[in-house]
Amino acid sequence: MTAGLSVPKEKLDNPPLDLHYLGDKVLRQKAKRITRVDDETRALAKEMLQTMYSAHGIGLAAPQVGVNKRLIVVDTDPDNPENEPIVLVNPEIRKFGKQFCAFEEGCLSIPGVHLDVMRPDEIEVHYRDEQGKPKRMKASGLLSRVIQHEIDHLDGVMFVDRVENEIALSSQLKEQGFALKSVQRIA
Repeated sequence: MTAGLSVPKEKLDNPPLDLHYLGDKVLRQKAKRITRVDDETRALAKEMLQTMYSAHGIGLAAPQVGVNKRLIVVDTDPDNPENEPIVLVNPEIRKFGKQFCAFEEGCLSIPGVHLDVMRPDEIEVHYRDEQGKPKRMKASGLLSRVIQHEIDHLDGVMFVDRVENEIALSSQLKEQGFALKSVQRIA
């Protein structure tokens, strides 16, 4: 999974990258494809992992740290040293499962907001790994959900755009100091 990246799973007092929050324009842009996976890409992935672990996250997309590139990192079990994080360059979901399920999601770019989102339970995603090798992975459950959530970020979509319970959404955003006008509802 990340044979080329060695990143300790620890919280840093000063993570290498700054998180961007709901309302920041960078989070609403469609990220650009990475044309070549190189040392710069690997360094960014490593810094993203360090930032994600420091914020107690399980997924992070490059736009969340102000970088307009199609790169995500995922670790659904960060407390388990045996679990390897996954680096996905230019990820693209090719197949969605037929079963949908609602599950509570949160986001490092919208701290304190946790709401149910309906998503397909299974996906097949194509991507390049941190060495630039083409990969294909079938994912279900939490891994599927996190990958879908992070790929949404690459397309300028945030999980709050998919929340159906408008009352809970409005209440939690207000409670955390975010503007409801920052939400771009998806039909």
